[in-house]
Formats: sequence, structure tokens, C-alpha cells
Amino acid sequence: MNMGISQEEIRRAACRGYVKENNAVSPPPLRLVLAAVPAYNCTMSRDQSQERGAGLLVHLGGLGDVCLSESTILSVELQFGRLRAVGNKPVLDVFREYFTGVDSADRRSQAYLFSDSAPGPFLQRVIYIGKDRLGFFRKGLERLADEIFFIDMYPEGRAVPVEDYQLEQISRYGIKPVRKKTERKTGRLVILYPERPYKKKKWPVARFCEVWEHLRTQDVEVLLMRQPGLDLSGLPSFSFERLSDIAAFFSQGGIFVSNDSGMAHFAARCGLLPITLFFDADPVVWRPRGGKIIDCAGGPPPVEEIARLIAAAL
Repeated sequence: MNMGISQEEIRRAACRGYVKENNAVSPPPLRLVLAAVPAYNCTMSRDQSQERGAGLLVHLGGLGDVCLSESTILSVELQFGRLRAVGNKPVLDVFREYFTGVDSADRRSQAYLFSDSAPGPFLQRVIYIGKDRLGFFRKGLERLADEIFFIDMYPEGRAVPVEDYQLEQISRYGIKPVRKKTERKTGRLVILYPERPYKKKKWPVARFCEVWEHLRTQDVEVLLMRQPGLDLSGLPSFSFERLSDIAAFFSQGGIFVSNDSGMAHFAARCGLLPITLFFDADPVVWRPRGGKIIDCAGGPPPVEEIARLIAAAL
């Protein structure tokens, strides 16, 4: 049964570990919400817990976050075997080969992870990949497992790629770091992915459409892939609801051009060459694996220059 708790609430409260408003730090509101959840009988003995699996991996991030954590997840799976995962289920389902199963964090059955008043199974270990600046989430997990492995999602104040940063942390736990290898799918198809701006600055949708027109005049095979609901003024484009359908679309290989987004990381994971425009985020930290970047901190290049960079990568 869904409790009506949004992924955004979970992400803000648990993954970030705090909410900061008007320079005041307060405990995660989700813990207060779930504190009112009536207790229910989901307690298991240690023996029962061992029968269901040795532990749990919690990752509450979005698509890009989980893609950047794939080497960490692989390393954990090689060290401990397949664990059960909790988080953003549609995203984690894409990585299901690493897990015995995937549960959605916003379901009532997972309330024990966020509230002391909701009893849950005792586990051998919990691996949490995320943000927990004040330690609230880790403190709550101590009652659930013999071992807590906390992997900070991304560096702050250090220009280190997310993947390197996480692998550095797991090595300190005695877990052998293993990098996920992705086979690059060669192809001459160019996929352009314009987006609406949300929080982060984005290269405008209209500029992507201009690049599409420019590349077509050069006989480049180019397609527009759009977010569901995005209006591209009648231009031919493709849109998908499910990540599995997007993965099938990406299977033909080629180049993926977009703003800094989760989809850029997913394209890299699927073997495409991502060319990513960065405005606000540090490209050293957040660049997709194996991709090329266009640093727009001082302003984006003109459309013709972007088209030239794409054509040179073919």
C-alpha cells in the first residue's frame, strides 16, 4: 500500500540528510511523518533474516546518481553477493542483475528504514549510498544491522569524479573496488535530447532544434528524443515512458547530446558516446563515464560550433 510519500520527500529527507531553509538546519521532515505510522508486525529474528539474505543496499538517488554508483554497486555485489535493494524502484529495476529483488522506498513496508517506531528485519549489513550530512539516517540504521557501510554520494569541495570518490570510500571498508566496463556501441546516429529547465540551467530547447536542422543539412542521421509532454513544435521526435524502452532505443549506438542530466548518464551506461553541456555543475565531478563535455560556465558556444563538435565525434 502506498503511503503517499513522494520520492522527492524521501530524497530531500533521507538522501540529503537535512533540509536547509533560511540558513537554518532542521531534522528531516520524513522522519516526523513516518513517526506517526502505526507499528505493525514485520519484526524478524536474526535466523529468519539470514534465510532471506545477508543484507540490504539503499540508494534513494535518481537515474544519474545510480548510474554513477554502478561500479560501487558491482563491487559490493562481488564482495557480499547479491543483496536486496531499496530506493527508486523504476531506476533500480534497470540494475536488477545486482540484486535479489528491488523494493520502492515509498512503500509502507519500508517505513522501518526511516522511523524508529516501525520495526523491521535485523540484517547482517546495510549499505547506504547517498547523502547524510548530519548522520540522522545512519543513526537510525544502527538498530537494524550488525554492519553499516555509508558511501557518501558525491564530493563537496573536491574536484573528484563521483565514481572515483565512491570507490575510494569502499576500499577503506576493505571492499575491493571494481570498475564497471561498458562496451561502446559504434554508430553514426546522433540523438539530441532537449529538456525543460528544472533547478539547473539548461541549453534551450530551441537551440537543440536548430542543431537538428543544421545537422540534417549535412546529411547526418539525427533524431530528436524528447521528454514526455515536451512540445517540439511539430518536429518529428521520439518519446518513451519506460527505461527499458529507452535502453532498446539506445541499443543501436551512436552519439547522445544533452544537457547535464540523468539521461546522459544512462546513455553512457547503454554504450552511447555522450556529449554533455554543463552550466552549473562541475563537469569534473559529474561528467558521464567516457563522455565528452562542453563547459558552458562562461556561456554556451553558438549552434554552428556545437554541430561541428558533434560531426567531429562521428
